[in-house]
Amino acid sequence: MRIGELATRAGTTTRTLRYYESRGLLPARRGSNGYRTYDEGDLRLLRQIRTLQDFGFDLEETRPFVECLRAGHPEGDACPASLAVYRRKLGELDALIAELRSVREQVGGQLARAERAMGELAAEASIPGGPDPVCELTPSGTIPEFQAQAQTQARAQTEKTERRTR
Repeated sequence: MRIGELATRAGTTTRTLRYYESRGLLPARRGSNGYRTYDEGDLRLLRQIRTLQDFGFDLEETRPFVECLRAGHPEGDACPASLAVYRRKLGELDALIAELRSVREQVGGQLARAERAMGELAAEASIPGGPDPVCELTPSGTIPEFQAQAQTQARAQTEKTERRTR
């Protein structure tokens, strides 16, 4: 099949296929007419790459799986190098999960503190002669420090995750 048909069947673009070819992930075979030619095995390679990328693997991490398929194995994860990539990715995911749990604990602690403070203010406001409720925003309209820290941590985590998936 030609490049356009392969791209359509794989759900990608011809530009992506040319890029994979330049990276050595897709074979560069040409017919007698000079056009690129592909077969069902190439479609299988592309599906493997796409599935792994959907799982968060970067393009280079797909290489051992592609090489495993090219070696004639029925599945791209039937080789030791592929298993090593799985193990490494699980380690990365475990680290991310631990970081997210830590951030969640911090945000949960801040929420509990804020709810207690709000309850105390409400109780004091209901006492005759008690203080008027106070907004937690400073006069300049900035958000409290704990919210800024939580937002900064969330942004940093998002950027870190995005860098890992590229």
